[in-house]
Amino acid sequence: WKGLIALIREAGLNQLQAGSVAGFLDRQNKPPAGRCTSGPVFTEHRLAALFPALQTAQVKQIEKRDSVLTSKQQIERLLRPGSSYFNLNPFEVLQIDPEATDDELKKRFRALSILVHPDKNQDDQVRSQKAFEAVDKAYKLLLEPEQRKRALDVIHAGQEYVEHYVKEKKKQLKKDGKSLDMEEDDPEMFKQAVYKQTMKLFAELEIKRKEREAKDMHERKRAREEEIETAEKAKRDREWQKNFEETRDGRVDSWRTFQAKGKKSKEKKNRSFLKPPKVKMEQRE
Repeated sequence: WKGLIALIREAGLNQLQAGSVAGFLDRQNKPPAGRCTSGPVFTEHRLAALFPALQTAQVKQIEKRDSVLTSKQQIERLLRPGSSYFNLNPFEVLQIDPEATDDELKKRFRALSILVHPDKNQDDQVRSQKAFEAVDKAYKLLLEPEQRKRALDVIHAGQEYVEHYVKEKKKQLKKDGKSLDMEEDDPEMFKQAVYKQTMKLFAELEIKRKEREAKDMHERKRAREEEIETAEKAKRDREWQKNFEETRDGRVDSWRTFQAKGKKSKEKKNRSFLKPPKVKMEQRE
């Protein structure tokens, strides 16, 4: 079993796990009681049935390896091209299982925040500060039950989408008389498909959020402009009314003066009209 153990360890299992699997295989190879056999009874089918478990263990081992990246590697991961969308998934930022407990979440945050903290990365403080902010934001988001549930809902939706896709694809393959083998049958490939779909869903939600935010901002701006215009119009109306009140007496006096002048002018004109003509003296010869 040494060769098999080495092979299993290459799949990502440690010595204890590999020994346990080897023990399982050994038990499977034991012939039934009362039966003599010169060769193992462990079939290829049984071995193949064990491969998914080995592949799952390999995936977990890779995750464990990635979770202990160096400070520089973690900063690079958190600031890699497209990080604005990669980091929308808080579980991805913290590299922690979505089903992790609160204690596990807290421990993971502490470990990761120490790695990327600017004080620990004096030679790269600007980038480390951005990485630290991404970690801190993800952690605070997951501390809020509602936000955490929303993130979990997106992850579950991504998994359900891939599962539905695989199911429908196999139906079509069977209908066409083709092999039902799909790359998603490999746990690692399935995991990658779920990861991609989940990231896509997070990105779509973020785009919609930004669109709503832009729309709300536009509405607030329009409402504010209308409010300012209404206030300015009211101010102009008040100023006009004030000027009207202040000049009322002057207008009345002007009108009275105008009327008085008009009356005097009319009387003078009438007197001129009724003035008798001059008598011309007759001259005698």
